[in-house]
Amino acid sequence: MSYTVLARKYRSQTFDDVIGQDPIAQTLKNAIKTDRVAHAYLFTGTRGVGKTTMARILAKALNCLAVDEPTTEPCCKCDSCLAVNTGDDIDVIEIDGASNNRVDEIRELRENAIYRPARSRFKIYIIDEVHMLTVSAFNALLKTLEEPPSHIKFIFATTEPNKVIATIQSRCQRFDFSNIGPTAIAEQLKSILKQEKIKYEDDLILPLAKMANGSMRDGLSLLDRLISAGVEPLSASLLEQYLGCPNSEKIWNLIEKIGDSDAAGTLSAIEDLIGTGLGEVQIVDSLIDYMRDLMVVKSTGADSKLLILTDQQRKRAGELAEKFDVAALIYNIATLQKLRWVVRNSDTSRALLEAALLRFALSEHFLNVDELLSQLKGGSPATTGKKKVTRIVNSPPADVHQATSTESTDAQSIKDNWQDALRLIKTKLGPGTNGLLSSAVPVRFDQGILTLKFDMSTKVDIFEKSGRKEQIEALLSKEFSTPVKLKLETAAGGQTQPESGAIPPKTGSQRRNEIANDPAVKTVLMGLDAIITGIEEAEE
Repeated sequence: MSYTVLARKYRSQTFDDVIGQDPIAQTLKNAIKTDRVAHAYLFTGTRGVGKTTMARILAKALNCLAVDEPTTEPCCKCDSCLAVNTGDDIDVIEIDGASNNRVDEIRELRENAIYRPARSRFKIYIIDEVHMLTVSAFNALLKTLEEPPSHIKFIFATTEPNKVIATIQSRCQRFDFSNIGPTAIAEQLKSILKQEKIKYEDDLILPLAKMANGSMRDGLSLLDRLISAGVEPLSASLLEQYLGCPNSEKIWNLIEKIGDSDAAGTLSAIEDLIGTGLGEVQIVDSLIDYMRDLMVVKSTGADSKLLILTDQQRKRAGELAEKFDVAALIYNIATLQKLRWVVRNSDTSRALLEAALLRFALSEHFLNVDELLSQLKGGSPATTGKKKVTRIVNSPPADVHQATSTESTDAQSIKDNWQDALRLIKTKLGPGTNGLLSSAVPVRFDQGILTLKFDMSTKVDIFEKSGRKEQIEALLSKEFSTPVKLKLETAAGGQTQPESGAIPPKTGSQRRNEIANDPAVKTVLMGLDAIITGIEEAEE
C-alpha cells in the first residue's frame, strides 16, 4: 500500500476539525442552519491555512446523502462524502485555475452549469487559485455568477485576492483565512505524533511549529521530512541537520556578542553560523525573529504570552534582553529588514552583513526621550553595566563652600578634589564630557563661581553650545551642596563668552547655529554624550 503523506492523511473532515479558523467555520455552520447559504464564496489566505479543505467540508455538508437536507455535520461515510474527499465526485467539480484559466474553458463550465446534479442536491464548482484566470475568463463567468441556477454553488480559493477583479469579488461572500498560530500548529503536531506512535523530544515541537510560518500544511510537510530521516526520538537538533533551521544557541551567542560590544566575538559568531551552511539572508531573518523576542521581553516581560518559546529559551531571552534597551532593538530590527533586501541581491553579502552587525556592536545603546530629559535635568544616564561610583569627598572644606577673598586656598581645595570630580562626571555624564574636561584646570572658586582654564578655545565653544556647561553646574551644585556656576577661560587668559546668536565655527551659517542651539538638539547631544561633527539640512 502506498504511503499517504500526513497533510492528506490528517486533513480535516468536518467544520469542528479545522484548526485555527473557528470564526469562519462557525459562520458557515450558521448559514447552513438558517438556510442562508450564498451561491458564491471567495476564500482567501496564504497557503496551507485550510481554504480548499473548508471548501470540501462545505461541499460535503451541502450534499451529504445520509440526511435529507444540508447539515453542519456531514457523515463522511456516504458515497458523496467519500468522493468529495478524493476529489472524484461527479457533482463537486474541482478546477485548478492555473491550468484552466482560458476563456474557452470557462465558457464550457458555464454551458455545463445549466444541467442539474446527477445525484446530489447541488452542483458545486471549487476553483482553486482563481486569481490565475484571465480577464476574459473572469468576464465570461460574470453573468452566471450573478444569476446562477438554484442548483449551482461556486467556491473560489486564492492566495492573491488583489488579483481577482472587483466585479467578481462583489458577487461573492468573502472570507479571509488567517495564518494559524504556532501554538495551534504545535498542538496538532503533538497529536499526530502520538497517533503515529513516534517518539519525540518536547524541545522539537515549538521550533518546528514556528518554521511552518502559519501554514498547517507546511508544518505537516516538515514533520514528514523529519520522520523520513528514520531517527527516533525526533529532536530539535534534527531541525538543523535536515531542515536547515539555524542553531538557536549560535544565534543567541551572536546576539550576546553584539550586546557586549565585542567586535571580534561578533565576527567569530557570524563565521560560526556561516560554517553550518546558513546563508546571509537566513542569518538576517533569524536575527529579526530573535531580536523581536528580546523586544517583547523588554516591553512586557519574559512571561508574556506573545513569546512562543520554551522555558529555557525564555530564561535565555530574559538574560540577553538586559544587554539592550527597546529603542536599540527597534532600530536593529528596522535596519536588518532593510539589510535583508540588499544582502539578497548583493555579490558582497557577507561583508554587508558583517559591517551591519559590527555597527550594532560598536554603537552606544540608544536612549529614550525620558532618559534624555532626565539627563538634561541632571539625572544619570541609564546604563546596562554596574559601575562603582566614586563620590567627591564627603565633607568638602568650608572654604570651598563659603565665598572668601583667598582665591589660592579655594583653588587648592578644588584642585585637591578635582580628580574625584572628574571621575564622578565620567560616571554620571559619560566619557565624552569627561574627555572635554580632562585638559581643564581649576584656577579660582570665588562667590560660587568656579573658573576653569582650557588649553583650546574650541573646547570652550563645544561646552557652551552643547549644553554640557549647565549639566556640570547642576551636578557640582548637588555634590558640593551649594550653587556652583562655571566660568570658562582659555590658556591665553581671556574669558570666552559666546554672544547670543554667534555663528558656530566652521559653519558660516546663522541657520546652522540656530539648529546647534536648539533645545531638542542639545537634549539629544547630552543624552547620547555626543558632539556635533557636521550638519546637513534635507531639501524639502
